[in-house]
Amino acid sequence: MAAQRIIIIGGGIVGLATALQLLAKNPRLGVTILEKETRVGNHQSTHNSGVLHAGLYYKPGSRKARLAVSGIRKMIRFCEEHSIAHEICGKLVVATNQEEKIRLKTLLERGQQNGLRDLEWLDHSAMREVEPHVAGVAAIRVPEEGIVDYRAVCDAMSREIIRLGGRVECSARVTKIQPDSVGWKIITEKLEHSADYLINCAGLQSDRVGLLAGEHPSDRILPFRGEYYQLRPERSHLVKHLIYPVPDPKFPFLGVHFTRMIHGGVEAGPNAVLALAREGYTKTQISLPDLADALSFPGLWKFMARHPRMCWDELLRSFSQRLFALSLRKLVPEIQESDLMPGGAGVRAQAISPNGELVQDFSLVQRANALHLYNAPSPAATASLAIGEEIAGLVLGLAK
Repeated sequence: MAAQRIIIIGGGIVGLATALQLLAKNPRLGVTILEKETRVGNHQSTHNSGVLHAGLYYKPGSRKARLAVSGIRKMIRFCEEHSIAHEICGKLVVATNQEEKIRLKTLLERGQQNGLRDLEWLDHSAMREVEPHVAGVAAIRVPEEGIVDYRAVCDAMSREIIRLGGRVECSARVTKIQPDSVGWKIITEKLEHSADYLINCAGLQSDRVGLLAGEHPSDRILPFRGEYYQLRPERSHLVKHLIYPVPDPKFPFLGVHFTRMIHGGVEAGPNAVLALAREGYTKTQISLPDLADALSFPGLWKFMARHPRMCWDELLRSFSQRLFALSLRKLVPEIQESDLMPGGAGVRAQAISPNGELVQDFSLVQRANALHLYNAPSPAATASLAIGEEIAGLVLGLAK
């Protein structure tokens, strides 16, 4: 029999979407979200580039590919139903040399296998018609991709959960999780809750919540800060859509790119540097427990040993606007250091294995009365409603 009282730890966009999908499948469920911050969606959900990812990059058959493709369509419908600002502006993925052009063809095939619609191969002249200031030898146009106000999405999800009879409790940091005769006793700094079923959607803290619940995840969440610049308003005409590079298989992160923002302006970035706190959005934010946790994990040292040049280059770029501009110039040669002004930053919760490899796919671990989402970086915001639907199906026994 399906559990009647479900507690979701983590009020980010995936936790919110999971609550929505549970209530949609069974309105009689008692669903409560426990969020440690004063507001939902305060971390990865809203500290990102605001992109709607269509699923081009991800390995066919993976959860990321499957849930991004269905998730973007669910997210667009949600935005339309709730009058949330969004725009399907399209994206160019640009090859800047012949080696990248070969990888770009593989990307096109991957996108087609993943079910993306109307992908278009562009030669140099066709590419320049779409983005007159871009450099490269060829590009893929991804018409389904867009931009959205994820803050508005999170707030609308929270309101909808409450309307459907669910509860969203903020300032509810979980300090202890204990199994009991009926399920779980979950203790926050203020209250004690009982639940038949526990869902861990704690993002940057997901491995720690797992430990509280008696799990022993071998992977560790490491926080990578992504720093952004913005183009000065008088230079924003250089970018009309989204402009992305072709991923380099030798490196674990995508590389800097250009993103139009839903409320105006153009963002450039991000880089990827190890944050000194799990919620460290600036260089000066340091958490000694978080730092000790990261430095004591063998997987971090193995990761750095595997990618020493990338780690060093990312660190240098974090402290040098000139180097950041130089990286951006690969895609848009007219970019100058003076065109950039400081932007925001986000922290990516990335699971890394003990052997130093990034966990590439969304990672779900299900138990008899619990489910833990241990790895949900990008495109989790885009895919959140599809992730939530999959979790709800597993929890309620509806998954195939």
